[in-house]
Amino acid sequence: MIDDLLVRMGFPRVEEAQIAEIGIAAMIAGLALIAGWVARRRLGPRVADWLHGRDIQAQSPLTAHVPALLGWATALLLAAVGWGAWPWDPYAGLLLGTVVAFTAAAAVRNLVLGVGLGEVPALLIAAAALAALLSHAVGGLALLQDRLDSVGFSAGKMHVSLLTLINVALTFLVLFLLVRIGNRVVRRVVRGGRDLDATQQLLVEKIASVVIVIAAFFIGIDLLGIDLTAFAVFSGALGLAVGFGLQKTFGNLIAGIILLMDRSIKPGDVIVVADSVGRVNKIGVRAVSVITRDGKEHLVPNELLMTERVENWSYSNRDVRVRMKVGVSYDADLRLAQQLMLDAAAESPRVLKSPAPVCWITEFGESSVNHELRIWIADPESGLGNVQGEVFLRIWDKFKEAGIVIPYPQRDVHVRTLPEAPAKETPAAARSKRAPKES
Repeated sequence: MIDDLLVRMGFPRVEEAQIAEIGIAAMIAGLALIAGWVARRRLGPRVADWLHGRDIQAQSPLTAHVPALLGWATALLLAAVGWGAWPWDPYAGLLLGTVVAFTAAAAVRNLVLGVGLGEVPALLIAAAALAALLSHAVGGLALLQDRLDSVGFSAGKMHVSLLTLINVALTFLVLFLLVRIGNRVVRRVVRGGRDLDATQQLLVEKIASVVIVIAAFFIGIDLLGIDLTAFAVFSGALGLAVGFGLQKTFGNLIAGIILLMDRSIKPGDVIVVADSVGRVNKIGVRAVSVITRDGKEHLVPNELLMTERVENWSYSNRDVRVRMKVGVSYDADLRLAQQLMLDAAAESPRVLKSPAPVCWITEFGESSVNHELRIWIADPESGLGNVQGEVFLRIWDKFKEAGIVIPYPQRDVHVRTLPEAPAKETPAAARSKRAPKES
């Protein structure tokens, strides 16, 4: 029954002389699968551990799929070499071609999952690869292409068919996959180098990402056979519309590249934008991510950082001076109070020894002698309010021990004269006022 079915599909009947060739093909296929299993079990975990140690992301999807990807790729390589190394009998070629198709589909699925595209795109691309290779194994893709191309419609000189839509979808998925892989490879190579600092690495990654996307676009245009000269009439208006519509986007992109090139703002810097203090988390294509001390993440457009005034506390020196105002009573020993404030600042672990803390009298206030304690810290990204609160608490404890008073606001009122009290009216005078006058 199976023999008759294969004959209807165009395959010749199996002769005794072909059985040995089929056995050899089966042996090659089995050895390829065994080699893939060994590579997955023995070599895969080692490669995954190596990538896990070098990957900038601790839980990279690619790292998790490396053993399976390596195993299927090894089996695919060996089976493909065996398939193409000899003009096989149709049945032996079908056997090896089927093994190549399934191993290729499995390898493609794990590769797509490894770059983070998800299960559905992985299954679609794997199914497309399986269908193409199986069609080639049973005699070629010409018949399948003709059937798919016959389902469609024509619009002028353009013919749109099911084959065209499949080609567009597959081209988009493959190019998207290659862009993701290219960006990951560039990131791994750049981050693994020791000659570039973090800012230069980020700049190289952004430029390489833009180049890869542009190259993928033109490759896709060429693969799909799209003639750009047909759009020459509309290119001027389209370019003008796109220019106006994406003016801010391109402005932010160029501003981000300039920020990375002149290194005025880098990831990890502490900046002040519109009275908000935060740490630069990353510099993206459109905006800079700034995380404030309360955990809120602000997306500041790159162009805004180029045109507005921005304070960078980490531009040339990470040391930041913190000013603290303290008032003591007029009855206190001022020199002792100043020394206690300096001692309290020196005991804080975040306060730098050099430059040393200083304390000055700033003014004689209405109710206290006001001082300003100036300290320096080297980690402004850790916050200012917490170090101020710690030093204030130490000052409070030392003032309590020494009997130094921090006075409440008070005001002395001196009364020089009081108004004279009005004379009391006698009862007789009061009665005379109430008595009616005689006419």
